[in-house]
Amino acid sequence: LLSAAGAGFPAAGLENINATTTSFSAGEDLITNVTFGVFAQEELDYKERLYLTFALRADDNSAFGANFNYVTYPKVSASWVLGEEPFFKVPFVSSLRLRAAYGETGQQPDAFASLRTYAPVTGGNGAGAVTPVSPGNPDLAPERGKELELEEAIKIALDNQPLILARIGDYQASIQSIYIALAPQLPQLSGQWNGFEQKTVSSGPSPSGQFAPLSLTRNVTTSATSLSTTATVTASQLLWDFGKTLAATAAAKAGAKSSAEDVEIQKDESVRLVKTGYFNLILNERLVEVNQAALERALVNLRSAKGFFDVGTQPKSAVTRAEVDVATAQVNLIGALNAVVISRTTLNTLMGIPVNTPTRVRDILAYQHVDFDPKTLLPEAFARRPEYRQIKARLEQSEQTVKQQFRNFFPSITASGTYGSARSDMNEIYNYGVQLNWTIFDGGGKIALYKQAQAQRDAAQARVRDTELTIWQQVEQAYNTAIQSEEAIGAATKGVESADENFRLSQGRFDAGVANIIELTDAQLALTTAQATLVQALANYRIAIAQLERFLGRR
Repeated sequence: LLSAAGAGFPAAGLENINATTTSFSAGEDLITNVTFGVFAQEELDYKERLYLTFALRADDNSAFGANFNYVTYPKVSASWVLGEEPFFKVPFVSSLRLRAAYGETGQQPDAFASLRTYAPVTGGNGAGAVTPVSPGNPDLAPERGKELELEEAIKIALDNQPLILARIGDYQASIQSIYIALAPQLPQLSGQWNGFEQKTVSSGPSPSGQFAPLSLTRNVTTSATSLSTTATVTASQLLWDFGKTLAATAAAKAGAKSSAEDVEIQKDESVRLVKTGYFNLILNERLVEVNQAALERALVNLRSAKGFFDVGTQPKSAVTRAEVDVATAQVNLIGALNAVVISRTTLNTLMGIPVNTPTRVRDILAYQHVDFDPKTLLPEAFARRPEYRQIKARLEQSEQTVKQQFRNFFPSITASGTYGSARSDMNEIYNYGVQLNWTIFDGGGKIALYKQAQAQRDAAQARVRDTELTIWQQVEQAYNTAIQSEEAIGAATKGVESADENFRLSQGRFDAGVANIIELTDAQLALTTAQATLVQALANYRIAIAQLERFLGRR
């Protein structure tokens, strides 16, 4: 790499660097990086149902340390189209494919990372000298990484997502509400001990007597102290409350069922978000490749434009336009790289792992048709969606609450007994009996609670119907979106083919001198846009499938 710099042109119109008057400098750098690699892959299939893939890649790179020879990256995958087996007959499941894969990737070090390098400096008395820059590492090897499969990403999220753990905690708390509601129906036992020291004071005439002379009588104050203690044990049992406690317990159970469905809802939503984040990361990595290719084409166009300008077949404006296109392509590439960082951070957050984890995912964005039977979609959604089960559990809870509030109008019968001892000599005491408690009138509070429970039950019934309509709408929209996204892939593929043909024709015309730079850059922009559109269409289809699976209650 040759470079030169200068400043201070003495007159306008000068462009040669030799014409600068100050700060003229020149330098030369040589960077050579050599890679030798071998890749082998074998794909096997049996009756188009069982697929096996084996692959091995071996790389050697000049950036590796002197003591390190080469690196190998294995890959193996297997898939079984279980849905096409004759014995597969599962209601509401029209297609099922089991897939497992394992692979490794690596990243080569920087070109001079394994070498001990020095930088020139000025030594004593102006003599030339060098100073160490990098210590080098003769054992330096490439960084090895494992590609994260979509199924692994989902499992990590289900195990680590904080919102799922929070919902599980809420469910555990709701389980305790059942025991709280049931507790009054079970025997109650309590103990009590108390001790009191009592002092009494009294006054009266002294000497006392009916015949004492008045002149000899006076008032005298006396005091007495006594100690009393009591120790008792009391047991009670609710005999009958007309089902109040049982209704409260049933309502608590329905509430726990609703809370359990909250856990499932959060899991389903986390799976959908992880799938979306996974495909968005692949999408942005693909867009980096698209923009890198666009930058390379722009650089080729710039070199061509400069060559034609030097020989006088293209104007200076062609070079300027090509330079603008290179700058635009560089900006777009920077934006694409930043999008990869953001999408990786988002995926890490959705999985509940540190956001700076260098997650690498396997590119599975290739088109693969997923079949859905529209006649079975809605029944499957009603059978599998946790939101539908949850709203029905809330309806059940409101119905049990109505029963509880109605039964509160009736009395409760409780049997209780107490045994213990009292006074300083601990004499035996006891009592037992049956108690009936019945609130005849409480200012209308019980009536208001009963009417409130009825209104809440009616609202829950309306919400069940609203949930049914919402699920219906979501399934219909997701299914249509999946169909449209799949059709868009075909249109985008044709668009790339046409744009690529147009670019090659424009480039040939430009090289032949019969087309200007504007026609070539427009064709290049159209090709880049078409390639990005195709990648986006592939991602949109996979995301639409993930959305439909979410609305069907699948994971």
